[in-house]
Amino acid sequence: MDKKISFTSADLEALFPGLRIEAVRREDLDAAQAHLDNLTKPRGSLGRLEELAARLYAMSGGRLPLSVSPALMLTVAGDHGVAARGVSPFPQAVTRQMVMNFCNGGAAVNVLCRCGGLDLRVVDAGCVGGPFAPHPMLLDRRLGDGTADMSRGPAMSRETCLQGLRLGLELAAGAAHEGYRCLGTGEMGIANSTAGTALYCALLGLEPEDITGPGAGSDPAMVRHKAGIVREALRVNAAALASADPVTILAAVGGFEIAVMSGIMLGAAAQRLPVLVDGFICSAAYVAALAICPDLAGYAVLSHASAEPGHGPALARLDSGMSGGTSEEMSGEPLLHLNMRLGEGTGGALAYHLLRGAAAVYNDMATFSSAGVEERTA
Repeated sequence: MDKKISFTSADLEALFPGLRIEAVRREDLDAAQAHLDNLTKPRGSLGRLEELAARLYAMSGGRLPLSVSPALMLTVAGDHGVAARGVSPFPQAVTRQMVMNFCNGGAAVNVLCRCGGLDLRVVDAGCVGGPFAPHPMLLDRRLGDGTADMSRGPAMSRETCLQGLRLGLELAAGAAHEGYRCLGTGEMGIANSTAGTALYCALLGLEPEDITGPGAGSDPAMVRHKAGIVREALRVNAAALASADPVTILAAVGGFEIAVMSGIMLGAAAQRLPVLVDGFICSAAYVAALAICPDLAGYAVLSHASAEPGHGPALARLDSGMSGGTSEEMSGEPLLHLNMRLGEGTGGALAYHLLRGAAAVYNDMATFSSAGVEERTA
C-alpha cells in the first residue's frame, strides 16, 4: 500500500471522535504461541489453525476463554450509477431483487449462515427504488438512491462517505453491545466489482487492465469495456485520487455498501472483535479501511481467495506494502481457496467454522503436563 495514503491518529480522532483501535501486541501473540506449543501435539502441526488461535488470543487482549460465538454476518447492499455504462450482464434491478431474496431466506449466504451458525442481517446502504418495506432481517441505513456514476465524477460526496463509515462503526458497536463475538461482512450491488476494481487501482497503484474481471459473469468483450470505464473513472477523479486522503478516494470511486463495510471493519476492530472479510469487493472495502487505520490489520481475517482475477494481485500488492509487521499480525493469506466469486458473505460464512475450531483448540486441548504425556524435547 502507498504509505502516503493514510491518516494520522489526529486525523482519525477528528473524523471519528472516540474511535480507538489498539494494535494487537507481540507479547500476546508470543504468549499464545507458547500455550499452543504446550498442547498435546507436535509443535506447529495444526498449521494455520494455530495462527488463527494465536491471533484470536491477541485480538482479545489475552482474555480467556477465547470465544467467537455468537457471530453476525452483515450483508450490505447498494446500487452504483456506473451500472448505466454497461459494465454488468445483469440489470441494476437485480440488487433490489436479491435483497428481497436475502430477506426471504433463499440466497447462498442465508443457507451457509444457517449451516455455520451465524446470524444474518441485510443492510440497505442505498438501493435504487427507495426504502424497502420493514422486515426483521433488514436494517435501513440508506445513504441515497444509489451512487452517482463514478465515470463522470465522484460516486458520492466526502461527507456522504463519512456518514457511511460512521454508520458502519455504529453497526459494529451495536452488534458488540448485543453480545456478538465475531462479525462478518458481505455485499450485494450490481456493478460493485467495477467500484472495487477502481478502489484497488486508486489505493494500491494497480492497472485496470491487469485486475478487471468478469464480476457477475461478463464476457471478455465486456471485461475490456469495464476496464476502460474503470480507467475513465480514475481519470475524471484524478484530483481526488491525488489527495492521498483515503476517505476522499473512497468517496470518488467507491460505493455506499463499500463505505459502510469499511466502517463495520473499523468498528469491529475498535471492539476487539475478529471481522471476516469476504472476497473481491469486501477486500476492497478492507483496503480502504486499512488506509484509514492500519491497526485494523490485526483483527481482519481474509476468508477466501476470490476467483476474480484481480483479487490475488491486489492482496499481493497489499502484503508487499505492509512492511514492519509480522505475518501473524496481518490478515495474511486467505483461509480458503474454493474458486468462489459470489460475494454476499458466503466465503466468510464458510471460514467461520475455522475460527470456531481455532478457539476450541486453544481452550479445550490438554497440555502435556495435564494429560500425563511426555513432551519430546529433541
